[in-house]
Amino acid sequence: MLNLVSIVVGLLALPFVLVGVVPYLGAVNYLAVPIAIVGLLLGVLSSRNSGRNFNLVVLILAFIRLWAGGGIL
Repeated sequence: MLNLVSIVVGLLALPFVLVGVVPYLGAVNYLAVPIAIVGLLLGVLSSRNSGRNFNLVVLILAFIRLWAGGGIL
């Protein structure tokens, strides 16, 4: 059950990450990172790995975009 909730939270964070890839909208990733971290924590508590891995991918994409835009020092 937690795996399904984790995937749903990751799907909630994914549109923010995709919008954040657009130039001048990278600050949206600051909203996506906490959502993906919550999904990651739910995925860690789950017995399966798919929700955790999905949220890791979403989180890595958000961090790469923030790093490329100079948002993470």
